[in-house]
Amino acid sequence: MIANDHNLGSDVPLKNPDRNVSSFAMQLKYAQGTEAIESKPSDGVGSHLNLENETMGRTSDIEDDVFDNLENMFKALGLCMMEIGLCLARICDMAIGGNELEQSLLESCAAKGRLIHYHSMVDSLVLREAGPKKGSSKRNANNHARSKENLLKGANLDTNGNEVRLREIHPNLWQQWHFDYGIFTLLTDPMFLLSSHRTTVKSEFSNSSGQECASPSGHSYLQVFHPNKNKVLMVKASPESFIVQVGESADILSKGKLRSTLHCVRRPARFENLSRETFVVFLQPAWSKTFSISDYPMEHYNPSVHHLEQAEDHYFADQDQNALTQEIQKIVPPLSARLKDGMTFAEFSRETTKQYYGGSGLQSNK
Repeated sequence: MIANDHNLGSDVPLKNPDRNVSSFAMQLKYAQGTEAIESKPSDGVGSHLNLENETMGRTSDIEDDVFDNLENMFKALGLCMMEIGLCLARICDMAIGGNELEQSLLESCAAKGRLIHYHSMVDSLVLREAGPKKGSSKRNANNHARSKENLLKGANLDTNGNEVRLREIHPNLWQQWHFDYGIFTLLTDPMFLLSSHRTTVKSEFSNSSGQECASPSGHSYLQVFHPNKNKVLMVKASPESFIVQVGESADILSKGKLRSTLHCVRRPARFENLSRETFVVFLQPAWSKTFSISDYPMEHYNPSVHHLEQAEDHYFADQDQNALTQEIQKIVPPLSARLKDGMTFAEFSRETTKQYYGGSGLQSNK
């Protein structure tokens, strides 16, 4: 596989045919770790990162094969996005006081870059058909019919390929509602591919091809929930721009001055052959970072009652939005259920993953 050949290791169980996404990850390291914290923040871009010419992958070094320099190009992009995150942390620190955010990023010494392919419905059907066959042909045919029905309704898997245990499922989502639990998440403006295909699974799997196309609506299909307005907003970004989302760790470290972003990724309706591609860099504290909630706003810590009161105020104005708010509350476990005073980031991330997706909550080591 091309991604594996260029050190983009999979952190999604690719044997799972029900997954909504295929994700390939790489570790991105700061050139300086905790030693950089002891000196004052630098004014120069790229000072914390190992931006050597070899890593940057200059255009003149790219060979005829467009994939020959794939690893270097993604490293260069990821390191650039890390520097943007550091600059943003520095700006936020100046606004809220102290240097908690930048220091926390540098203490982590590394970030995770993830190349994410959001499957078209056709992709997902092909994966199911290409997967291992068990049982009778009649049973397989019934499973295939149910699979297609579930895909049309919207599958319920997170980016890591885990099945989300929900009481209600919102249809037509590539990715369910959730908070990122790091400090910042930086994303490229997504690219959309429209695949051409034939009618048989065999020819689909071997001859499908993707052609870049514009977003059907002009939006990114990333949706965010505005808690104060009780509304869902679609994110629109200009081409070649970056999108930055605030994670729960930034919310906690800033004592609520920065608000984490509740978000999902919607699948466009009536575009069964459309896939979505994006490159994401997750910036987080060191695993040993300890959280204190002594000065954290209680309405952020346990927002369910606060948001429910707001929802009731808006009930007669917009019953559909009120229903969505209540549905999201069933899907997303409150911070108070996942974070206790004195927890490390490792403990918080493990508990968050466990409550979202079940299991041990252990994160990928890749």
